[in-house]
Amino acid sequence: MPGILLFNKPFGVLSQFTGAEPQATLANYIKRRGFYAAGRLDKDSEGLLLLTDDGKLQQIISNPKYQGAKTYLAQVEGEIDDDALWKLQQGIRLKDGLTRSAEVRRIEEPALWARHPPIRKRLHIATSWVELILSEGRNRQVRRMTAAVGYPTLRLVRIQVAEWKLGDLQPGESKLATLER
Repeated sequence: MPGILLFNKPFGVLSQFTGAEPQATLANYIKRRGFYAAGRLDKDSEGLLLLTDDGKLQQIISNPKYQGAKTYLAQVEGEIDDDALWKLQQGIRLKDGLTRSAEVRRIEEPALWARHPPIRKRLHIATSWVELILSEGRNRQVRRMTAAVGYPTLRLVRIQVAEWKLGDLQPGESKLATLER
């Protein structure tokens, strides 16, 4: 039976096992042999990264056309308004085309671990949080979408991929999960 490993990728860690020193990579955290990242999170993003020891499953989940919904929490610069939320829900025209519609809602600041290093603080510019559920996986998509509506992303945390949830995993922690087939 294929194995799925849920990993809470810390900020600043590459979603690969190799990188130039002193760059932190998955090799600093994942000691199980034969597991490979199924999808990516950019270096500046945190949260749920799936790894698997099944090559076919890894190819399916890693494919940008993979239909599994991904849920993100994004802290954005400024108090995001209803117009920006509506635009995000409808889809945003980016350089690589129109994004699919997304589920987006304003949320209260979530109870998350402290990020190291912390995000920059500006005394006269507020921040707000949104939850986004996407059904596609373009490169840096959430960051590009929020920037396109005038609210740059300051912190991005993925909390769910398809049926797999981050749960209470802390940065750098991982656990085996079951695969429903």
